[in-house]
Amino acid sequence: MGGFNRAVSSGSVPLAEAIGQTWIIAYKEATEPLEQALTQAGFTCGVLRQQDHPEYAAYASAYRCLLNHQQAWQRAAQSSQPTLIVEADFVPVRHIGQLPLPFPLQQPVGIAWLYTCAPQLYSVSPEGFGEGYSTALVAYIVTPQGAQQLCELVDHITQRHGTQYNCFDSEIDRFLRDRQLKNYIAFRNYGEHGGIPNPEHRHNGMSGIHRADVLYGELAFMPAYAAAAPNQHLTLLQSRLHARVKGIARLLVGKFLRLKILRRSSAPKRLLGFALGRQFSLYL
Repeated sequence: MGGFNRAVSSGSVPLAEAIGQTWIIAYKEATEPLEQALTQAGFTCGVLRQQDHPEYAAYASAYRCLLNHQQAWQRAAQSSQPTLIVEADFVPVRHIGQLPLPFPLQQPVGIAWLYTCAPQLYSVSPEGFGEGYSTALVAYIVTPQGAQQLCELVDHITQRHGTQYNCFDSEIDRFLRDRQLKNYIAFRNYGEHGGIPNPEHRHNGMSGIHRADVLYGELAFMPAYAAAAPNQHLTLLQSRLHARVKGIARLLVGKFLRLKILRRSSAPKRLLGFALGRQFSLYL
């Protein structure tokens, strides 16, 4: 996995030891494979399913998803440990519980993305933890402090955008940073977004297709987007190759690590080591 990865791991706590509770956010999807994979990895998990209330009929599915995440945040805010929250279409890598916690426990942390979408790197600590930005809530960790603040996000989004379609997850980083909390991105992705595109995203001009640009290891089970294909393994290979190429391209054109941030950094070598080392992996 590379020297930089080992340096990060050596100063961190295994994920399964640091997490107090794990919640799977779902609607009507089957969650048994995900539950089994997480349980085998050492997590105690429950499922929070979206409720069908009459007033929800006029809400965008993205807004209903926000309400479902809020259920998990309310529970996480009452915990004494960080909480792992994953959506039903998340496919973890094998042995995810042995991977390192991607942030220092002693810092005022809001959220840490284990799966990143359109990520950006802001800074890297001497211990190798990367502060940064991501959108999407496929898999992430919230601290009790972060969850407490995120419980207020629904009112924030409703006041600004109402209950119609909105990419609320793109506002989380700024929302938490404005409240003096630091946000982190994992060195590599702890799993894959295994779902098929949401029609609502396409209807609103978004592709809805996003995959992990680089994984920590092999996936625990076949993602849904490949499982439904005539040739599962070929479909998985093609999807992963495309995601890897896209991730490397984002790095090369300065979208993962922006030149302005690199120039202003007091530790540019750490930033480059994280950004380059992240993509130096044999795993698709």
